[in-house]
Amino acid sequence: MPDTSTYIDDFAEFIRSSPSSYHAAAETGRRLDAAGFRARRETDAWSAEPGLFYAIRDGAIIAWVVPEGAGPLTPFRILGAHTDSPGFKLKPRPTIGSNGWLQAGVEVYGGPLLNSWLDRELELAGRIVTRDGEERLVRTGPFLRIPQLAIHLDREANNGLTLDRQRHTAPVFGVGEVSQADLVGLLAGFAGLGSGTDAAAEIAGYDILTADTQSPARFGLDDALFAAGRMDNLSSVHAGLTALLVAAESPTPGHISVVAAFDHEELGSESRSGASGPFLADVLTRLGAAFGGGVDERARSLAASWCLSSDAGHSVHPNYPERHDPANQPVAGRGPLLKINANQRYATDAPGAALWSRACAQAGVPYQEFVSNNGVPCGSTIGPLTATRLGIRTIDVGAPLLSMHSARELAHVDDLVALSAAIGAFFAPED
Repeated sequence: MPDTSTYIDDFAEFIRSSPSSYHAAAETGRRLDAAGFRARRETDAWSAEPGLFYAIRDGAIIAWVVPEGAGPLTPFRILGAHTDSPGFKLKPRPTIGSNGWLQAGVEVYGGPLLNSWLDRELELAGRIVTRDGEERLVRTGPFLRIPQLAIHLDREANNGLTLDRQRHTAPVFGVGEVSQADLVGLLAGFAGLGSGTDAAAEIAGYDILTADTQSPARFGLDDALFAAGRMDNLSSVHAGLTALLVAAESPTPGHISVVAAFDHEELGSESRSGASGPFLADVLTRLGAAFGGGVDERARSLAASWCLSSDAGHSVHPNYPERHDPANQPVAGRGPLLKINANQRYATDAPGAALWSRACAQAGVPYQEFVSNNGVPCGSTIGPLTATRLGIRTIDVGAPLLSMHSARELAHVDDLVALSAAIGAFFAPED
């Protein structure tokens, strides 16, 4: 088990460095570089040598550890997660305003709890692409805020707040005339392209999202609670990365350990960098081909492989216990979740449950089952997508949270640490 304080401090720094999926992939790559991993460009030929490698595709990253003796029949142990989180994305022609206020035109990204984004200092973060094709990461720091209407002007607000996604979610960033402001030009300045009309004209495209700027924090009895933005699903990306770095120090023979952190899960994963896209299949196919394997060897390798789909799950809510299954009510602090659904919204089956049980026992951590209340629709993860695309046996797990899809989510520190420890056992099984 990692030391709790060290792990949580590192996780907090990972969150601060990852305000967008593009930043999360870059920060993961930076940490992999520091640990001796080598970047692989998708346009280059790949070799079959043992070692530590990774590839980045937009806001997604896949890293792998090839042990000595690996070949075309070597199976994979894959930790799947996602780098994106719900929020807002900057629209084209983003400089708008009303009644003397300057505002940013944004589109809702995924399924955020809209009210949680009100009255928070937000930043813009993501990537820009210049006219010559150069790609740069950019972040503004605290820059915007979605102001809530004062209760004096809406006496019924506490009886039910309804937000119109178009009219009520545009954040303010200043005062003045729209004709005199240029949000794209401001982004150019933050990206180091200079200022003014010429600098703005250098930006040919952008993928810019909002992020809450409040720092992660421990609090509560014994500092056991942890609040931060984007724990769905940076909690799993960080847990998998931490476990992979440990596995890389002494690679376990007999399988290739992989962390696959996809983008766009909050939108359904249907993109070139999402779990429904070809990224993971491309990496696994190219590794098999580099080893000299063909179609038969690839099928045999995948048939012996496992994928641990790790995504944040739900702790029982003390104020809404009726929304949970009456017999399966996971409590924060009592271990990560094994997620089960009869309709395959999660991919866990009996062999997978047994493997997760062994991994948690080896790591010395407890775990809890999660199943939805029959009257509450169940969400899904990359697990069923990966199982369907590749035929790999897949298990759905994750850290339990409160306030999922809020701008600021809540977890127990023991669950976050235990999740990484169990993933570490998955990468280095003793049996």
